[in-house]
Amino acid sequence: MAANSEPMNVSINVPEVKLSSASGHRKMPVIGLGSAVDNIDESAMKSAVLESIKLGYRHFDTASLYGTERALGEAIAEALKLGLVASREELFITTKLWCSDAHRDLVVPALKKSLKTLQIEYVDLYLIHWPMSAKPSEKLRNDIPEEDLVSLDYNGVWEAMEECQRHGLTKSIGVSNFSPKKIETILAFATIPPTVNQVEMNPAWQQRKLVEFCKSKSIIVTAFSPLGAVGSSWGTNQVMNNEALKQIAAVHGKTVAQVPLRSFFPFSLNSL
Repeated sequence: MAANSEPMNVSINVPEVKLSSASGHRKMPVIGLGSAVDNIDESAMKSAVLESIKLGYRHFDTASLYGTERALGEAIAEALKLGLVASREELFITTKLWCSDAHRDLVVPALKKSLKTLQIEYVDLYLIHWPMSAKPSEKLRNDIPEEDLVSLDYNGVWEAMEECQRHGLTKSIGVSNFSPKKIETILAFATIPPTVNQVEMNPAWQQRKLVEFCKSKSIIVTAFSPLGAVGSSWGTNQVMNNEALKQIAAVHGKTVAQVPLRSFFPFSLNSL
């Protein structure tokens, strides 16, 4: 947008889906704003969240690893102060348990730490970020040395996730980057089954077998980077520069971005 242009007066009405094992029959907006970035600019992140709320976004996704919980929390507080939302309950907030905290006795403290950083009393969805564990560490890092990786205690960690939900620290629990086999491991003993599996998914990587499996288990699949996350270290231009998608968009009078988002409805999560 040009510096002297008028702001767009646009708002969106986002449909919701019911989460199967959530407390209080919580529903999740099907479009959300992700906050994973390579280089964190907290001021820009806060502004992006506030503008998104003005446009009608109500679902925001973060993680302890991302380092964006603080900026998101400040944006939520500002949105409430400005009256952009009437109450915290209007927002759906997701955060995640990092590998170095994926231990039975560290799950609850990790979520409490995230809640303090977010400045809220609960999240709506808490996910195990990856199906792996690492040695406990104060510093969260994505490039975990191989010697620090340890076997994930599926039973103990999931019991602690269930404890988080029973204590009201989160309305629902789920997983991220889990295969059908790993989900089956949890389902074998879970008393509160995972309600969401968040994975990378876009027209170039559709993960159809995983989607069908999750559907059979009443697990919502949330797609991160549905637009390919072009410009990020993990991203690709195979979506936004796809000629077939451009042609489909032109025929229907839509943007290229709208095509993959609509194709993955009702599960999609935008990234910044």
